[in-house]
Amino acid sequence: MKNKLLFILVFCCFFIQSNAQTQFPDIVMETTMGKIKIRLYDSTILHSKNFVKLVNEGYYNGQLFHRVITNFMIQTGDEKSINAPAGKLLGNGGKTYTIPAEFFPQYYHKKGAIAAARKGDNVNPNKESSGSQFYIVQGQKFSSSQLNSIASQNKRKSFSSQQITDYETIGGTPFLDLNYTVFGEVIEGLEVVENITLVPTDSNDRPLTDVKIIKMYTITK
Repeated sequence: MKNKLLFILVFCCFFIQSNAQTQFPDIVMETTMGKIKIRLYDSTILHSKNFVKLVNEGYYNGQLFHRVITNFMIQTGDEKSINAPAGKLLGNGGKTYTIPAEFFPQYYHKKGAIAAARKGDNVNPNKESSGSQFYIVQGQKFSSSQLNSIASQNKRKSFSSQQITDYETIGGTPFLDLNYTVFGEVIEGLEVVENITLVPTDSNDRPLTDVKIIKMYTITK
């Protein structure tokens, strides 16, 4: 009887520990302006799995942040940006496949959110994501009245209390919620994201001085 109880206790402890662990490894992005550490979400399995695959293949190594907009976001994932000459228009490259949208109310565009870029609704009514291009949210702070207005325009009943707190205190881009798939967030290096958003850019939002991803790799949590 004692052995049976011991087995049940060990099994329960193992089950709890296994469920406490997340499915995907963390990602480190080393850039010419510092390191950014990313945590992926388990529920967005298609996006997170694809992201880990590309990172392990070294796909993002040497790519530029080709689109940078202050108080909005920084974007990368175009392989044509590697060694691109100054002034070249970028953003049309990347993997040709798309990923079905994975929208979850608990994953939203707070500051530091990692989200997939995509083509517009006119050619992409299902809001499928780019196979490689993604952005990191900087955004800005919003008042409760601004959030109410956004909720009304998007036909949402309301933002959750946590969303309101985040958008009022750390900021983000709430008008993008449930329109672009959020599949992770920055857990270290938000100051690097901030600094990248401050670099001067040309009329196409490309930094005048290249901001490059030196390498990306997975790490054990």
